[in-house]
Amino acid sequence: MINAEQCVPLQAGTDRYNNKRMRTMTIDFHTHMFPDKIAAGTLDFLGSVCHIKPYTDGTYEGLKASGKAAGVDLSVALPIVTKPSQFASINRFASEHQNGSILSFGSVHPDSENYKEQLRQIKDMGIKGIKIHPDYQEVYFNDIRYKRIVEYASELGFIISVHAGKDPKCPDDVHCTPQMAAELIREVQPEKLVLAHLGGNFQWDEVEECLVGKHVYFDTGVVFGRISDEQFIRIVRTHGADRILFATDSPWAGQKEFVDYLKSMDLTDEEKNSILGENAQRLLDLQ
Repeated sequence: MINAEQCVPLQAGTDRYNNKRMRTMTIDFHTHMFPDKIAAGTLDFLGSVCHIKPYTDGTYEGLKASGKAAGVDLSVALPIVTKPSQFASINRFASEHQNGSILSFGSVHPDSENYKEQLRQIKDMGIKGIKIHPDYQEVYFNDIRYKRIVEYASELGFIISVHAGKDPKCPDDVHCTPQMAAELIREVQPEKLVLAHLGGNFQWDEVEECLVGKHVYFDTGVVFGRISDEQFIRIVRTHGADRILFATDSPWAGQKEFVDYLKSMDLTDEEKNSILGENAQRLLDLQ
């Protein structure tokens, strides 16, 4: 179990026993890493799909070094089970990274018939959340299979992170549109749903129409430089800065570059602190 004291020193003059207030952590809520033996090949394949050069080597050590250089206290790694047979190996790797500066979520596939048992197994591993990716799992987000997974995962107290919007793998066949997400939110009412890429990658007009103001978190993975600062700030303020999570999608964006970009934006210090870490600390229950 990770807590803020493990990752962040107390402020000068803070009494450990009488005053639990600590400085805000900087948390990257959307990163990726892979086992050493497959990291290079995986990045080569994904880089060719995304037409982008990665910022790390895709390994645990690479992500750890990137976070340290960026001043990121904690990186949340989001693995994806792209076929049911990967469940055991991917979640075993995730369970090995639950301490220090990296915390990994688990993953399940919507085609798994025993998804409830698998979610309980992930819970027993001490993992705080799951990642699902409708494009790579080739199921639309408003499909009953995802609704069942999200509902049961919510019952177990999981955070559920979902790729939302366009993906380079199939940009013309979006498997999680803002409209699909709104349908699932309406029917399932999950407590801890996180829609990556500010609710819908390259679909931010629809995000403003369908999702802003709903009970859902957005992360900032790979959005800077793609969305205008004006629209980003508008979404932050109409949706609520308390429901925006700083994220990069490392290795597909630079952690230091994104930290610096957010800090330079025309937001208040309170808004920046909320986005950079306070919201994630609360969501992850880092006390």
